[in-house]
Amino acid sequence: MTDLFASAGLDQAAPRPLADRLRPASLSEVVGQDHLLGEGAPLRRMLQAGRLSSIILWGPPGVGKTTIARLLAGEADLDFEQISAIFSGVADLRKVFERAKARRAAGKGTLLFVDEIHRFNKAQQDGFLPHVEAGVITLIGATTENPSFELNAALLSRAQVFTLKRLDEGALEKLLARAEQEEGRSLPLTSDARATLRVMADGDGRFVLNLAEELFAEPRDRAPVEANDLGAIIQRRAPIYDKGQESHYNLASALQKSIRGSDADAALYWAARMLVGGEDPKFILRRLVVIASEDVGNADPQALPIAIAAKSAYEFLGQPEGEIAIGQLVAYLATAPKSNRSHVAFKMAKASARETGSLAPPPHAMNAPTKLMKSLGYSDGYVYDHDADDGFAGLNYFPPDMDRQTFYQPSQFGFDKEIAKRLEFWARKRREPGGKQ
Repeated sequence: MTDLFASAGLDQAAPRPLADRLRPASLSEVVGQDHLLGEGAPLRRMLQAGRLSSIILWGPPGVGKTTIARLLAGEADLDFEQISAIFSGVADLRKVFERAKARRAAGKGTLLFVDEIHRFNKAQQDGFLPHVEAGVITLIGATTENPSFELNAALLSRAQVFTLKRLDEGALEKLLARAEQEEGRSLPLTSDARATLRVMADGDGRFVLNLAEELFAEPRDRAPVEANDLGAIIQRRAPIYDKGQESHYNLASALQKSIRGSDADAALYWAARMLVGGEDPKFILRRLVVIASEDVGNADPQALPIAIAAKSAYEFLGQPEGEIAIGQLVAYLATAPKSNRSHVAFKMAKASARETGSLAPPPHAMNAPTKLMKSLGYSDGYVYDHDADDGFAGLNYFPPDMDRQTFYQPSQFGFDKEIAKRLEFWARKRREPGGKQ
C-alpha cells in the first residue's frame, strides 16, 4: 500500500523534515566531500570509468553516507536497495539477495546499501561475500566505526574504504543557506548566533538542518536570537564519543601524546573532551598513572606518587570536585621534565631475559639460609655494600655466564641527570684496579 501511495506522488503531501526536503538530487549538490566526489576524486573517477565497485563509506553521522549511496546507484543505473543492520536479519538479507538475482536475470544490477554495517556479526558479514563476488550486488556499507576494527578482513579485501569528513563551517553554512532558500526567509539569528549554531552542530549536516528547522518554528515577528539565547531554544549536539570504540582510544592517545609533548593546554583540552563525552574518570586517571611512569619517569620521581594521590583524591571527593585533581595532575604531568629511559630499559631487560633463559645468579647474590646451601657456595664472596667505601662494593650481579649489559641510560633532563651522575660514578669504581666488572 505504501508503494502505491508513493508511486502516485501522494507521499509528497505528507509533512517532511527540512533535512529530507533538502536531500541532494545529484552528487554535485553534496557538500563537504569534494575529496571523494570532486573532479578527479576517487568516486567521480569510478563513475566516469563505468565501474562502481563495492565500497565502505566510513564517517561520522550526518555527513551524507546514505545520500551518496543513493546517488551513486542512480549514476550507475543500478536499482537501489537499502537495509539497516540494526533492524535487519538473515531473512531480510535472503529476500534482498533473491530480488537482486531476479533483477540480474532480467539484465538489471542492484546496489545494496547497508547502513551501520558494522552491527552485523562475522557470519552475517561473510554472507555478503558470495553475492559480491558473483556480481549479484554492488555493496555499499556505511559505518561510523573504524572498519579496521569492526569489519571482517575478507569483506574489507573485496571493498574499497572511503573516509567521509565531518562538515566544516563552510559546508554547514551552505546547508543553512539552502534551508533559508527552501523556507523563503532568513534564519532569525544574529551573526554571532549563526556562528554558534554551526559550532553546536559539531560537523553534522543533518543536525544543523534540524536546528534550523527548530528556529524556523519560532514566531516570525520575534527579534533575532542572540548567541547566549540559543541554548533556551535548541539543544547542543552531544560530542561524538563512544567509550567502547575508536574515539575512546583516539582521545586517550591525544591526551598522552599532548602530555608527552609538554603541551599543557592541549592535554587539558583532551582530558576535558573525554570527561564531557562521558568517559569514566577512573579510566583517565589510570592512563595518567601510566603516563607518570612511562613518559615522565625518573626525570621527576614525584610524578608517580602525585598521580596516585590524584587518584585517591578523586575517589575521596567524587564528582564534581574530584575533577579538580584530574586537571591538576594533567597540568603537572604536561609541564614536568620527561624521560622514558626507565621504561625503555625495562623493555630491553625483558628482551634479554627471554633470550638468556634460566641462567642462575652469581653465588654472592644468592642467600644461604641452610647449611646445605652454604656448603654449595651460596653467598660466597658477598660484600655488604654498607660496609664498603662510598657504600659501594662494586660486585657484578649478572649471571656468571652472561656479559654485563647496559639497559638504563638516563636522560639529561630533570632528576634523570642526577641519576646519570651516580651511574657514571659506580661504573668508574668498577673500572678501577680491583673493581668487579
